[in-house]
Amino acid sequence: MFDGVQFQDLRSGTGDSCNHTKGTIWDIIPGIKGSMYPHQQEGFEFIWKNLAGSTEIDKLNSSDPDNVGGCIISHAPGTGKTRLTIVFLQTYLEMFPDCRPVIIAPASLLLTWEEEFKKWNVGVPFHNLNNLEFSGKESVAAVNVLNKSRHQTQDKNAIRMVKLFSWCQDKSILGVSYSLYEKLAGEKFSKDEGTNFKRKVARETENEKFRKILLNFPGLLVLDEGHTPRNQRSSIWKVLCELKTKKRIILSGTPFQNNFLELYNTLCLVRPGFADTIPASLKKLCQRRLMREKKVMKEVQDSISSSAGSHADEEIKKFKALMAPFVNVHKGSILQKSLPGLRDCVVVLNPPDMQKRLLESIRGTSNTFEFEHKLALASVHPSLFLDLALTKKEESILNKDWLESHRLNPNEGVKTRFLMEFIRLCDTLNEKVLVFSQFIDPLCLILDQLSSLLNWSEGRELLHMHGKLDQKTRQSMINKFNDPNSEAKVLLASTKACSEGINLVGASRVVLLDVVWNPSVERQAISRAYRIGQKKVVYTYHLITRGTTECDKYCKQAEKDRLSELVFSASNNENDMQKSSVVVSDDKVLDEMVRHEKLKDMFEKIIYQPKESDLVESFSSMLLP
Repeated sequence: MFDGVQFQDLRSGTGDSCNHTKGTIWDIIPGIKGSMYPHQQEGFEFIWKNLAGSTEIDKLNSSDPDNVGGCIISHAPGTGKTRLTIVFLQTYLEMFPDCRPVIIAPASLLLTWEEEFKKWNVGVPFHNLNNLEFSGKESVAAVNVLNKSRHQTQDKNAIRMVKLFSWCQDKSILGVSYSLYEKLAGEKFSKDEGTNFKRKVARETENEKFRKILLNFPGLLVLDEGHTPRNQRSSIWKVLCELKTKKRIILSGTPFQNNFLELYNTLCLVRPGFADTIPASLKKLCQRRLMREKKVMKEVQDSISSSAGSHADEEIKKFKALMAPFVNVHKGSILQKSLPGLRDCVVVLNPPDMQKRLLESIRGTSNTFEFEHKLALASVHPSLFLDLALTKKEESILNKDWLESHRLNPNEGVKTRFLMEFIRLCDTLNEKVLVFSQFIDPLCLILDQLSSLLNWSEGRELLHMHGKLDQKTRQSMINKFNDPNSEAKVLLASTKACSEGINLVGASRVVLLDVVWNPSVERQAISRAYRIGQKKVVYTYHLITRGTTECDKYCKQAEKDRLSELVFSASNNENDMQKSSVVVSDDKVLDEMVRHEKLKDMFEKIIYQPKESDLVESFSSMLLP
């Protein structure tokens, strides 16, 4: 279709510079420095030094190519990485208008990027490749070619080609999701077979054009939530490794996810030459899976209390030293300085008899994934077993008729019982509640129970955000929840679909319904509310059902968290700021529930600031043998 319109690869990364020839990068847009927080200013200069070699304009074009490359902005979730990146792109495009930046992000965040570019009045078109509607900023020539061709305007690839052409020809930014980038730039898409020979040849030619443009044309790459493509066996990681540009920025508040191997893959992605610079001993450290890391963690913890230190401790120090030139860390002290506060607690709950017997019946489940799923459901409410195939042991405890008749009774599940009373009390204080679960079924049940008990309606007081919603509906829901004048009181959110990148500062209470192995998922979820723009103290509640492996799981999660802290620790001053947390309860809602004569029996234990506690000691009476 675009044979008559030529795509020219002008990518050089430096292109024709603008009229700025003297001064520093702060002079490109006068006054911009004053609008940024100190950690953003530091990050801004850090990106320039890594990608362009200097912060002094007259030295940019003479930088040694061997000394420039990608970098990681590891700033805590909610501290303004998007704003920092937009300012950088704005200034970089002023200096290098032909650099063709690409932002790859989870699909759910592309509209957020679009909104942020409008909010800050950047004046540079943002072409969202996932959005099949034109923004009005597209190339007139390309749109005319589309309108005159045999292709209908509904043809997805034709619309995408218009956006790609527009991005290639003019100073602009391309946004695309990880999944779409993998599809369009991957070999599988290029070799897709068609039924008709001519159509197949035409399709393969078009597919190859997409692949060539997306791999060869970008002069600057931004990976939002850049820990996403961390598995070296995944297609997206392999495709991203084929990108020609070495100017790469990874944005991630949680770069350490599960283990050193995933972190190593992330570092190799942002700096392709990193693998060649790392000693063999450190490569072994990176290749350790979680079982080995438990040993590393123990060695490091032992060394903290001794003067000699340990081998693992020394290895981690070496690893940090290798990362330091291209990893900028901010642990979030700006949030403690500028926000009202964060109060974190673990609430251990006593299940009623029926729920307790059900939880005991699933202990013998041999399949790990099946056990994890059943545990997450049974610890919320027994009726969540309605759609599951029951074992004989489970059937001996409950039957389908009983489950159905008790489905809307929250008192049969200790977590639903807690939630109903908790949400009711929060409503009296005019505080909005954000509830996260990794599974959809518990959220649907809670929605039905709240509707029945409080006579609330979905779409008005109750909002349910999950992965099947289109991006516009999601953004509309976010805006509604954050609007202080809306009727929205509770947002039920899927952890997978909603734990990264989005702003939900309308909530001041965050409930984590189940325990996940990856501590970064929890941290990201909490940071939907605890972020720049929050006006209230944020209270978070990790719900754990007594007598289950959730206690042990949470302890292991904390171990991973501490290992991440060791690898990504910031300056001593910032670490001190992080530790000066409030450890006493000032939670009116929780205090009211604990004192209430009819509710206090559900509480086994409450641990405030759990990540600073000795969790094994705190949970010692509750850990399963």
